[in-house]
Amino acid sequence: MEIRFREFDPFNCWLWLRFSNPPGQGERGYIETTLDSWFFLGKLGGFNAENLQVHEEGAEVSWMGYDAETAERAMPALMHNMGEIEYQGSWARCWLDLGTSDGFALDVLINTLRQIDSDVVQIEELLVGGANEDWPVEDHPESLFPVGAPDA
Repeated sequence: MEIRFREFDPFNCWLWLRFSNPPGQGERGYIETTLDSWFFLGKLGGFNAENLQVHEEGAEVSWMGYDAETAERAMPALMHNMGEIEYQGSWARCWLDLGTSDGFALDVLINTLRQIDSDVVQIEELLVGGANEDWPVEDHPESLFPVGAPDA
């Protein structure tokens, strides 16, 4: 799976996936569940590189002391919004407002998609940001609602 970053605006970001073949319903289910789960974790502040105490401790975490004050001092890193996942032929795309989450969130997503590419469905490339000439986008899609939000 090739991974490329294009013009990147965290508050108006499109993720583009190109598959070897158009994905079937089962394969779409894996992709959609992955993106929904990743977004929910991000919306709840799970991707905050300012507070990686366990990771920074190293391999031995038995009896590690977790510092709640350090966690409280970390700046919140919250994703704000995610649109519906759309498909067109061998392509899928999803609009995101990554809010104040940091690059750690994208690393987690990339690692997950690499495993899906290996185990479930072949993903030729992941494009982060930018737009595709043959599939126009709006700057801020007005018809999109946060995942799980009631239609307003």
